[in-house]
Amino acid sequence: MNAPQPVSGLMRVKPYVGGEASLDGQSGIAKLSSNESALGASPKAIAAFRAAADELHRYPDGASDQLRAALAEFHDLNASNIICGNGSDEIIGALTHAYAGPGDEIVYSAHGFLMYPIAAMAAGAEPVAAAESDHTASVDALLEKVGPKTKIVFLANPNNPTGTYLPADEVRRLHAGLPSDVLLVVDCAYAEFVTRNDYSPGIELVEANENVVMTRTFSKIYGLAALRLGWAYCSADVAGVFHRFRSPFNVNAAAQAAGVAALGDIAHTDAARLHNDQWLPWLAAQVADLGLSSIPSVGNFVSVKFADAASAEAAQAILHAHGVIPRAIAGYGLADYLRFTIGTEAENKKVVAALAAFVAQDRPGQGAGR
Repeated sequence: MNAPQPVSGLMRVKPYVGGEASLDGQSGIAKLSSNESALGASPKAIAAFRAAADELHRYPDGASDQLRAALAEFHDLNASNIICGNGSDEIIGALTHAYAGPGDEIVYSAHGFLMYPIAAMAAGAEPVAAAESDHTASVDALLEKVGPKTKIVFLANPNNPTGTYLPADEVRRLHAGLPSDVLLVVDCAYAEFVTRNDYSPGIELVEANENVVMTRTFSKIYGLAALRLGWAYCSADVAGVFHRFRSPFNVNAAAQAAGVAALGDIAHTDAARLHNDQWLPWLAAQVADLGLSSIPSVGNFVSVKFADAASAEAAQAILHAHGVIPRAIAGYGLADYLRFTIGTEAENKKVVAALAAFVAQDRPGQGAGR
């Protein structure tokens, strides 16, 4: 008998696999595989989440009005141009399905977020990867891949898993080279960690153009990954399309309440940023002292290079034995790298000790190089 068949192209999708969360037989592990906040959620956000328990029998606000108003005030934006989602992943998937389909193409950088090609194939479109330069998105390479079938260009800025970014003028150059009917989605999940003067998440591009979307998340610096809360800033037309596509109550009430509270706890957000400003360069320097190299990152993570894929696997085994969980990123075309979230002071030092043990085993007689 014939069985029901999924839509064309869907079975090409390899399901997204998140970072490991546990190690058999071990407790007190350093889970550094998912770029979560080292300081956790704001106490105010936790209190708001708990308070929402008294209203679990009520549907959430389908329009996320209070959250959108808080975002608009915090970032000085037009609330009607803000959309909220069940993580920015929902927004990425919804926009892809809304603007692309069979026969269309979605362009992204070679080591960009895995959800871009997944969303493209799920919509029946073809993902097209553009080469990077020094693990950084290349405007010229992206534009070279844009053709008559292109519907969306995704740019993670900063990028995960490399941690590199494009300056604001390069993002403007990318947009200027796109046809007006191609949607540019600038994914800024790690924007709050960036302190470079030449960086911009793209708000000004959105406000000046109809075909630009900026996506953001509460999963990273705000520490609300468990609640799946994302948002985007876009034109009125794109917002209208999204609202026709999203589920009626796509953002739960507890997430909305926690998001509003997290925005209001500026001191906690500043502390998370300052923690990253201290420990990101520290970890990169310690890695270099061990004779290893890493990709310069502006996010809350760093990707460390090993001799080859087998060496990265061997390092991961030793890290696991020491209770450290990094992220293997072979799926991003970087099989000789492991990505480490910037953790607490104790977790970061645990990473260095484990890497020193790997180096001592991998290069006997050379010491740890520290």
